Amino acid sequence: MHTLRIQPVDFEDPACTDDFLNLLDHYMRSPSGTGKPMPAELRTRLPTELRKRPTVLSFVAYQDGRAAGLINCVEGFSTFAGKPLLNIHDIIVHEDFRRQGIARALLTHAEQAALALGCCKLTLEVLEGNGGAREAYTGFGFQAYQLDPAMGQALFMEKKL
Repeated sequence: MHTLRIQPVDFEDPACTDDFLNLLDHYMRSPSGTGKPMPAELRTRLPTELRKRPTVLSFVAYQDGRAAGLINCVEGFSTFAGKPLLNIHDIIVHEDFRRQGIARALLTHAEQAALALGCCKLTLEVLEGNGGAREAYTGFGFQAYQLDPAMGQALFMEKKL
């Protein structure tokens, strides 16, 4: 039987910070990421930037003492509900630990954090071609977002600055 423990990322702890950065780098290198390693400059700067942002919640999942997964969440606000929301910005399960329930455990942990914050919903975005992630998210209760079916589903868009 495997032991799974989920804990907040402690950016003051070098080992925990390395686990965070290594998992994020693993995700970035994948087809669902950029396909490239994390730039050295970002690896150096990111922990300091995240320490400044109390609305960013990051949790690492350890299975049998090994860093197996990571979830990064960012608190936002729903003007329609007048309550905070929690956006799951990244969720990563290292390929050595997939299909073992770690993504579900991380999603459950994020949901519990959102409830503790009084959030009205969890949000996330997922690439159309990432069938495994889409299946995991719909299995957890996520669904496409729409207000009025006549207007269709919401699209995620960006403008790089």
